[in-house]
Amino acid sequence: MSNPDPASGYPAYNQPSPPDHFARRQAAGRRTALTVCTIADTSAGLLVLWILLFLLDANQANVFVEFVQGTAEWLAWWSQDIFTMDTEGLRVILNYGLPAVMYLLIGHGIAARLNRA
Repeated sequence: MSNPDPASGYPAYNQPSPPDHFARRQAAGRRTALTVCTIADTSAGLLVLWILLFLLDANQANVFVEFVQGTAEWLAWWSQDIFTMDTEGLRVILNYGLPAVMYLLIGHGIAARLNRA
């Protein structure tokens, strides 16, 4: 008695693999790309929000403003004091705007690459 079928639960030897394997991998890549875009957009948004709060002279003793400032400083640690201007507003725009632009460019570039894969 010879049985050519594999054990139950396994595909037969002469059947191709399910066609949805590529679709599942593509969907996973899109979800990962969406996650990367969301993180990049949120990071850039917090940096821009801090720039606006600073330029509008927000109350820096406020808990929300302290949170945004602390988060922006954490996100922009690598770009602090790259630009030293006499005008404090211009210094904040450049030192926090540069990382915002970099996060957007790098994050969306990675996401585009993930969508192509």
